[in-house]
Amino acid sequence: MSMHNSSLFNVKDKVVLVTGGSRGIGLMIAHGFVANGAKVYISSRSAKVCDKVAEELSKLGPGKCISVPADLQSLDEVKRLVAEISKHESKVHVLVNNAGATWGESLATYPDQAFEKVMNLNLKRVFSLTQAMLPLLDAAATQTAPSSIINIGSVDGFHVPMQETFAYSASKAALHQMTRVLASHLGSRHITCNAIAPGPFESKMMAQTLKDFGDVIVASVPLGRIGQPEDIAATAIYLASRAGAYTTGTVIPVDGGILVKAKA
Repeated sequence: MSMHNSSLFNVKDKVVLVTGGSRGIGLMIAHGFVANGAKVYISSRSAKVCDKVAEELSKLGPGKCISVPADLQSLDEVKRLVAEISKHESKVHVLVNNAGATWGESLATYPDQAFEKVMNLNLKRVFSLTQAMLPLLDAAATQTAPSSIINIGSVDGFHVPMQETFAYSASKAALHQMTRVLASHLGSRHITCNAIAPGPFESKMMAQTLKDFGDVIVASVPLGRIGQPEDIAATAIYLASRAGAYTTGTVIPVDGGILVKAKA
């Protein structure tokens, strides 16, 4: 039994895939794993950005980062991504399903196409990629060191957001439920499946909202600040390490207390 701190949260040499890993919350998580010695594959739509970020993170070390650009809206691209990784790896310990999209528009004009895109990327393709990654996750999984699937949900999957993001908030609530269902089916295979539900972080998706409503948002957070990269990276590392090996089917809010703030 190892209670030594560094072994409890150790992710050194684990192989990790972070989708949407070139910016925002995905980048924060990828950086955290690389900084703690993991080998991290990141995907994003823009090959140029993905390559550049992987190079920068690898320089920082001590782990390394490899770019595998892919547009996860497409099922073929999901399969190609897994095929690419399979060329280099016989097993993957951690899958972070972070790639996502949002769309804000008034109820009357909210476009069908936007709804499709958001639900497809945020929910259906998380399932497709998880399905396709199962052989690699199975290969890494043991009873004492399970493989780990981490889905990035949102506090908006719990409460009603200020913005008119009909598809986004629905997709995240559905993702939270899918996380629980997957956990139930994957337990016997020694794969944990959890979700993290971030509150406000400095991401590209949040940038405009923070610009417009920054003060209001901070005022709604009991801890009185926006999330920092360490806050989200550390939660993912907990779930992927010995520390989180008996935690599955949970949705962990990392939101500074937004969901528990008393309403007037």
